[in-house]
Amino acid sequence: MGRLQRRRGKQGNLRRAKMSKQVEKEMRGELVAEGGPLCPGCGASLALQYALNALGKNTVLLTAPGCACMGTLTFDLQTLVKVPQIFTLFENPAAPATGVKAGLDRKGMEMNVLCFIGDGGTVDLGLGGVTGVAERGDPVIYICYDNEAYMNTGIQRSGATPYGAWTMTTPVGKNLKGKGRFGKDMPGIMVSSGAAYVATASIAYIDDYVQKVRRAEEVTANDEGMAYIHVQAPCPTGWRFQTKETIKVARLAVQSGLWPLYEIHEGKYRLTRRPKERAPVREYLEAQGRFRHLSDEQKDLIQAHVDEVWRKIDEAN
Repeated sequence: MGRLQRRRGKQGNLRRAKMSKQVEKEMRGELVAEGGPLCPGCGASLALQYALNALGKNTVLLTAPGCACMGTLTFDLQTLVKVPQIFTLFENPAAPATGVKAGLDRKGMEMNVLCFIGDGGTVDLGLGGVTGVAERGDPVIYICYDNEAYMNTGIQRSGATPYGAWTMTTPVGKNLKGKGRFGKDMPGIMVSSGAAYVATASIAYIDDYVQKVRRAEEVTANDEGMAYIHVQAPCPTGWRFQTKETIKVARLAVQSGLWPLYEIHEGKYRLTRRPKERAPVREYLEAQGRFRHLSDEQKDLIQAHVDEVWRKIDEAN
């Protein structure tokens, strides 16, 4: 985090995420100190900062191995988070979170329990744990920051990696043109698993993200069940774009409809941001090196997929 904050003067893009004066005024203080070793331009760092600031000090944070833990620990393993933090060795902290919540409740301590973990530990390794929390109706807030790859041992394919993307495990060559399948629909999986509140978010639209974090807090405080937020967190290293372009890339995903912003509560879908006119998906794809190899036919296939997903969400709205 420290490197991000020190570079903001030069790369100012990270402060261009839209946030109204009212939301900024209501934020509850900086709860992540400087000094973390996250990469410059990392979308996960913004997602963590704003989530904690929205929830406030009355929060217990659970993290696991991945990019997020690098944002909450220094090189000598001192925590940078100004709230109680639990670091789990397993890739997903959902199951421990339910025990933490139950223990706090028994002691009469009304605190938010927040899991903050990446897509690999959510849609792949920890899928059973996450859906189990939803099925049981445990009042835990779970935020998946989606950088669409495993980043801890190189840039490797995860279940959230999009169709056609280059990774070290889906390289581009004569026999393979990037990942051959579309990513998992994790919000849809969480809805079908019984999560009380499900939402998508983007670091390019901070107002929308903060409001959803606070709705998640209300849902869990009312003991309605689990609240799940899936936030896109672009990764300059894995996605192959300049660090100053983080917010631009995130905004293109929303404007094209590739990353629609919506929420689902009590079975009702609601689009929270509708582009006046959706931009072509190819603008988003061509802004990243991981898609540079795509043919026009592949881009058209992705556009058709995005159009179909958008149509279904629009009809459900």
